Amino acid sequence: MTTLLTTQPLPELPAEPMAQLTIQQLSVVLQDKVILSALDLSLNEGDILGLVGASGCGKTTLLNAIAGFSKPTTGKIVVDGHLLSCNGLNNDEHCVPAEQRQVGMIFQDYALFPHLTVKENIAFGISKLKKIAQLEQIDHLLAILKLTDHSDSYIHQLSGGQQQRVAIARALAPQPKLLLLDEPFSNIDARLRHELMVEIRQLLKQFKTTAIFVTHNKDEVFTFADKMAVMAQGRLLQFDAPSILCQQPNSYQVADFLQLGSWLPCQVNSVGAQSLLGKLDIDNSSGNNGSLVYLLVKSANLLLNVLADGNTHLKANAQVEYISVTEQGYHYYLSSLDDAAMDKSMVFDKLSLYSDIALSIKQQVVLTIKPHDFLFFNKSN
Repeated sequence: MTTLLTTQPLPELPAEPMAQLTIQQLSVVLQDKVILSALDLSLNEGDILGLVGASGCGKTTLLNAIAGFSKPTTGKIVVDGHLLSCNGLNNDEHCVPAEQRQVGMIFQDYALFPHLTVKENIAFGISKLKKIAQLEQIDHLLAILKLTDHSDSYIHQLSGGQQQRVAIARALAPQPKLLLLDEPFSNIDARLRHELMVEIRQLLKQFKTTAIFVTHNKDEVFTFADKMAVMAQGRLLQFDAPSILCQQPNSYQVADFLQLGSWLPCQVNSVGAQSLLGKLDIDNSSGNNGSLVYLLVKSANLLLNVLADGNTHLKANAQVEYISVTEQGYHYYLSSLDDAAMDKSMVFDKLSLYSDIALSIKQQVVLTIKPHDFLFFNKSN
């Protein structure tokens, strides 16, 4: 008897997404000053990256290097598999000119042409297309960006949000492989900003456009971006999904810049960590006894008790220094009591708390840290 063995074809695994942008060891040095230092970055097709950092950290320099407006000192930039610049060789053979990079850029002031109409602004970057192809592309973008009724208007006749839509349309018209936006929402009033960010994000996703935008506002990143990068002094401190950066910052600098919470000084000892708000049970297997660390404290992890007559078992450990009213209730900054610590390195003066309980300036309260996954940092890391 013969048995026929048949093999079923293995299911095809989904293909790994191809990197649309790859940056390797990118450095920019201008007049002996390091602006970017050995920066590595990779984005897939359709990724939207929010780039944040203090002024002067190198965000705009990075955009300019990708766009071709400035040349790297060292490193490599690859877009859609095409090498744009490499190894700091400053001759044209190894550096693709900006106009040939298929990289679009939208500036903070939009840089629209005031003497041209909306449709003429959009047509500016696709003048080499045949007239019919130009008109089809322009009409398509006008419809998507809700500008059809303003096609013959001049820039000064448009609102800020409409001007930004024109800038987006002009940048998308040549169908770039990568879109760069330098603080694109800074000139838009707060009421319109969120709505516009949602619209433009949907548009970029529809076009599968990979994009990098620079901002000083972390909240814009949460609304607009898939990924987030925090920069400082020309270096990339952390690069990940916004939710991961918020829950798992990798350094004091990242958590502090993003203002993810307040800082509570703690002294590590053999049984845990001691603070002016009480002892914290932690695993001190590393044996870092006596070291000063800082606990990242979020308002949701603070328990507030108000002293009242009869609560003789509670002892105040903080007092109110500042009060404001927000949509989340009262917002307080609290400090440690003046005589609470012999060691002045343990005092705190700006612990942030949101609460529905009404307090008064200098009122003394009891704060307790709720058990949670504690995040400790050294200021130097």
